[in-house]
Amino acid sequence: MKTIRNPFVPLEGYNCFGCSPGNPLGLHLKFTEDGDEIQSTWSPDTNFQGYFNILHGGIQATLMDEIASWTVYVKVKRAGFTSRAEIRYLNVVGMDNGPVFLRSRVKQMRRNLADIEVKLFDNTGLLCADGLLTFFTFSEEKSKKLMYYPDHERFYDEVD
Repeated sequence: MKTIRNPFVPLEGYNCFGCSPGNPLGLHLKFTEDGDEIQSTWSPDTNFQGYFNILHGGIQATLMDEIASWTVYVKVKRAGFTSRAEIRYLNVVGMDNGPVFLRSRVKQMRRNLADIEVKLFDNTGLLCADGLLTFFTFSEEKSKKLMYYPDHERFYDEVD
């Protein structure tokens, strides 16, 4: 398993809600790579609840969208935007059940469209939500120019 480094942190004004460590209201997601998958563990707090003691569905969707985006960065080696998200909520995520675990992988590439499969589990391993998110991806040149996408090696502390 490899730790994925966030190469966007040094950019002036970088304040992503999903992954910026400096956003005081954000989710502060961090990611690892394990084979074909990108993974993340996140601990909810009461600021992110919907119904009493239940993680808000919109936050679940945001978690899934963010890990899908990082899957595009690391596995497709480009930047892009979500063009479609199909999310199924299967079980509630209790706020007092500890951290949630996310897994994501590229299901399919169709020209410049990346279909990303995402699963969200509670701390007991129960599948609580799954989704298929489609990303419109830019060419490598446009990824760098428009989206500040760095060289792929910058996502890792050590290169294999």
